[in-house]
Amino acid sequence: MTTAPATGADVTSEDAWDHRRARGATGLLRTFNDAGVLEAVDVHVAQRLCASLGERDEQVALALALAVRAVRGGSVCVDLHTVAEEVVLWTEVPDDPAAAAAGSEPDAEPEAGEDPAAVLPWPEPGAWYAAVRASALTRPSEGGATVLRLLEDRLLYLDRYWREEQQVCDDLLARPPLDAPTDVESTALETGLDRVFPLPGYDEQRAAARTALTQRTTVLTGGPGTGKTTTVAALLALLAEQAEVAGRPRPRVALAAPTGKAAARLQQAVEEELAGLPAVDQERVGRPQAVTLHRLLGSNPRSSTRFRHHRGDRLPHDVVVVDETSMVSLTLTARLLEAVRPTTRLILVGDPDQLTSVEAGAVLADLVAGLAGHEHLAVAALRTSHRYGDAIGDLATAVRDGDADRALDLLRSGDEHLRLVEDPDPVPAVRELVLPRALELVRAAASGEAEAALRLLDQQRLLCAHREGSAGVRHWNRLVERWVAEETGEPVWATWYAGRPVLVTANDYGLGVHNGDAGVVVRDPVRGLRARVAAVPQALDLAPSRLGQVETMHALTIHKSQGSQADEVLVVLPPARSRLLTRELFYTAVTRARGRVVVVGAEAEVRAAIGRRAVRATGLRQRLGGAGPDVPGEG
Repeated sequence: MTTAPATGADVTSEDAWDHRRARGATGLLRTFNDAGVLEAVDVHVAQRLCASLGERDEQVALALALAVRAVRGGSVCVDLHTVAEEVVLWTEVPDDPAAAAAGSEPDAEPEAGEDPAAVLPWPEPGAWYAAVRASALTRPSEGGATVLRLLEDRLLYLDRYWREEQQVCDDLLARPPLDAPTDVESTALETGLDRVFPLPGYDEQRAAARTALTQRTTVLTGGPGTGKTTTVAALLALLAEQAEVAGRPRPRVALAAPTGKAAARLQQAVEEELAGLPAVDQERVGRPQAVTLHRLLGSNPRSSTRFRHHRGDRLPHDVVVVDETSMVSLTLTARLLEAVRPTTRLILVGDPDQLTSVEAGAVLADLVAGLAGHEHLAVAALRTSHRYGDAIGDLATAVRDGDADRALDLLRSGDEHLRLVEDPDPVPAVRELVLPRALELVRAAASGEAEAALRLLDQQRLLCAHREGSAGVRHWNRLVERWVAEETGEPVWATWYAGRPVLVTANDYGLGVHNGDAGVVVRDPVRGLRARVAAVPQALDLAPSRLGQVETMHALTIHKSQGSQADEVLVVLPPARSRLLTRELFYTAVTRARGRVVVVGAEAEVRAAIGRRAVRATGLRQRLGGAGPDVPGEG
């Protein structure tokens, strides 16, 4: 595995008031905080817990702080044997706020070879684990709580994530197998497969559907355009037919996705696929509505991590389909599995090569690796894309396979579907590409054409890895707004204006909007400015003042783009040293495009993106009996 480049031991500011500095830290915590490996929050949590339990061993305090830091970085545990080798994945030269505001780059990278792991006083792993194992932090308190947990003397967890990972494993393995189908059901299945897959070239989808119909739990994987939604729609039709043949009522179906945008896309895609099925199948399935996972599970006003549906109040559905499972965290997976009845068909759909969840966990990748060998828990993989022309499909494959030479050749080939902008100053090229679409959106919105404006949102996406800095979302949003203001005469400081694309950043169950919903501000001739939001199950018309937490969406982070598609995608790559620049990030960005990909960045940045893997330490695949623990260094 190729890791991120070393970024130097002293990566924090000398400013004593830097929010990353824990001014009261001493010993190893101070050393690792000064080096940028730990931030103040990691140090403070470790200090507080160690003090409350009388733990004075600074090695144990360091281990606890690293476990906290690991969760903030997306891992659910930390391997103390390898953490010294992987610390370069956690540290990065921070942007200078003044430089970022001015649009310039951060300070230059340190000299090659300045590896933090080589200069920090890492404890010897064997003695380190022995100290942690003997600590009061790993023993239950009077109330039964434990701060730290060890898995097979290798992985170190915060107690909550140890419990959630074990729960996910137990709930999956406890799901019962299906009874063998009757002869009548088997005959109906084969006839039904011929009906819902009448065209040649869909052998993979047929096989995946057959597998899912004979299992209680199925993980359906594949890249964009491989026919995952086609398979899901066919499955819904065939499950309804199987129920009819057996004399059972129509199955109660739930379609869900992690974000509002992903749920809206799922709803649209399933409806399109169902429309292509015979009328008898459309009648059997009806019109299931896609919702966010949070809405499916039901809000609980007394808890931010628990829901209305749980083991004591299970979901009523016979079939639950979850799309974009790569975006689902370990915690949300645990809540889903405890809410689903053991007899419910559970179909988890996603692309394991995409970015994982923003929160801790890499559940989909763990399931793909860990469920091998379990007879009643199936993984069905779709590999052949039916969406792309050769160019975008080939680029996605090259990125996924780590072939930087091939990816660069494709981007420079002159193909009309691909372009690489390598200009030292990319602003003019991006302006030429982005401004016409932004002005078209303004014209539609100013004319009150709300539906047309929403459709225009899906024609182009400007994607960034970062929020801040010269390659970040805030910088590019300001630029596009300035360009639009120069053309239209609208004041650049206006908060709300016709044609402002917006992204909802927090759930508001009262309004019916969810984190990830996209919308646009339009001018109504009677009511003035209105916000048209593409929510699920239908678009909403709201006064802008009612939308509390939204941000401008001329540019969007790649993480937030998951679950959506656009005709043209512009990808602004950050500097090669950025720890966010990974193969998974680049692959996710490229595969958002339906028709054209424009990559803005130098060759070094493309190579850095393709050569660096996003790794997360988890133990789920190990618990499931798969290919060993998913720790950094194993891909």
